[in-house]
Amino acid sequence: MELPAIGAEAMRGADRKAQAMGVMSIRLMENAGCAVAAAVKALAVKTGRWGQGPILILCGPGNNGGDGFVAARHLSRQGARVVAVLVGTEGRPVGKDAARNWDRLEAEDHVERIHTPVARDVAILSQGVEKAAVVVDALLGTGVQGPLRDPIRSAVELIGKARMAGIPILAVDTPTAVDLTSGDLSDPVVRAHVTVTFHRPKTGLLAKRGSAVAGRVLVAPIGIPQEADRV
Repeated sequence: MELPAIGAEAMRGADRKAQAMGVMSIRLMENAGCAVAAAVKALAVKTGRWGQGPILILCGPGNNGGDGFVAARHLSRQGARVVAVLVGTEGRPVGKDAARNWDRLEAEDHVERIHTPVARDVAILSQGVEKAAVVVDALLGTGVQGPLRDPIRSAVELIGKARMAGIPILAVDTPTAVDLTSGDLSDPVVRAHVTVTFHRPKTGLLAKRGSAVAGRVLVAPIGIPQEADRV
């Protein structure tokens, strides 16, 4: 039985309550990234693209990006070539869990780490985007309103270019940037073929605007107890 949909604030509350109940935030991120990796591989295999080029994972500086770094590690250990890109002005992710998973990629043989602090760097990266097997949007979660700023904006435009070239697009939790409560869209917005969201379906991805850009939505459990949903 599918659980009822929740919005962004309820999801943040469940996350906080799970941690108060003893579930470590690094474990939640690990479970989320593992689920993303499985979905990326399934999408690549289904489209005949597994092993045909690198998996390009575009990661923002927060926890959404941290999920992407975990996915990069798992995919590399399954034999994929992965390009993990930190898209942000700072040279390190902002959260401790995301930063830890960024650092762990340094030891992975099949992962190339790239930092793109400005739009020009993203533009250089986009020149070979048609060679990617799959592009993963792990840029931003919810809470974004209005126009996006660079370098995130340029990364979203890069994903649009990849989609136009026929590359499958998978979004982490929500396409950048669909509000998980209302379904309101940022400008520009990622249009995904598959979205892997976590714990529960999200009202924003069921709304007309959100569903139009989310593609097929998969809901992955990440270890949040059902009790954490209770107010």
